[in-house]
Amino acid sequence: MSVRAEKLMQGFPPEAAGRVTHENWTSPPYLRWGFLHTREIVSTARIGRGDGPVLALPADPYDVEPITFAAPDGSSTVGEMLDESFTDGFLVLHEGRVRYEYYGEGMTSGTTHLLQSVSKSITGTVAGILIGDGRLSPETPVTDVIPELAGSSFEGATVRHVLDMRTGTRFNETYSDPDSDVRISEEVAGWRPPREGLEIRNIYEQIASLGNARPHGEVFEYRSILTDLLGWMLERASGVRLPDLISSELWSKIGAEHDAEITIHEGITLPDGGICVTLRDLARFAHLHLQAGELEGRRIVPEAWVMDTRHPDAEAVEAYNRSEDAGGGWSYRNQWWVLDPERGVTTGLGIHGQFAYVNPQAGVVCVKLSTWPDSLDQAKQDATLAACAAISAELAS
Repeated sequence: MSVRAEKLMQGFPPEAAGRVTHENWTSPPYLRWGFLHTREIVSTARIGRGDGPVLALPADPYDVEPITFAAPDGSSTVGEMLDESFTDGFLVLHEGRVRYEYYGEGMTSGTTHLLQSVSKSITGTVAGILIGDGRLSPETPVTDVIPELAGSSFEGATVRHVLDMRTGTRFNETYSDPDSDVRISEEVAGWRPPREGLEIRNIYEQIASLGNARPHGEVFEYRSILTDLLGWMLERASGVRLPDLISSELWSKIGAEHDAEITIHEGITLPDGGICVTLRDLARFAHLHLQAGELEGRRIVPEAWVMDTRHPDAEAVEAYNRSEDAGGGWSYRNQWWVLDPERGVTTGLGIHGQFAYVNPQAGVVCVKLSTWPDSLDQAKQDATLAACAAISAELAS
């Protein structure tokens, strides 16, 4: 399989043409180096793995590359998909065994990679843990958790609305628009240099400044800022900083091999997209969901929460079906995309090609880390998910 090799950060000092900077690290061709070296560009906080044993991932090799599937442009193979979709890492688990593992140039089993919005699924999982032990409730009003948002656009919104992206919040998530709300989020989160005259200083101030486009609860609309609000609520509900909370409640319990990290600016993290992990540890996290929240006899996430994520209730499905994203039988629940609510197939999705695919009936997890040049590429997304489904069918047969 061929991999592309960027001439980036070469020389002492690096040559100007190939230098990855705060201004360009999330743009092609610089993003590949940037996603693998995030801590060298922006500040990150450690999400500790703890001192427990590493969850073993025994190898049972299976060559998935020849498996064929129906791609948007005709029949394709898994190998062709990996070759054509800027793959930095791809790993397949079946019943907890590593069937296939691949790393692109510059990435190893110990390299952390930016997850973009797969970070949301990690954050939603921590929310499920806190809800399970009574520190938070889906029915609680947002303003009860964060009183300073009283009188803001979040008046009347609940934790459930935030979890399922069903608040009425007006937020422009057009990545290609330099004046969009999501680009402002990147600036106040320290991902980009701030524009001149920007009065909002941090993500929490941006949350408080937003207005509404519609009543809360009626329609699903994907907006990253809601995960940042969720992270804020998790801190308030627990009294623990988010990096330490993710560590104590989740990362230290899944048998992670390496510490994770999350981008942080002036003490505020970016849970909507700033978590960085290794490929194998992402597989361990997805395997936890495959096992319905339990690993080696230890309950980590409430089973009811995982089942609720896999099989959304009618209200969540109806809200999704009213959205611009409606179609294909998908839904959205607890910060996960639900690809097949009947069979419980879910995935975390991140721009530029990040995936944490979980197929419980097949016993299969597929995790993919990528650096697509375009933030959104429907053809590559469709091909990747079709490949994961084909791998699941093959291994389960």
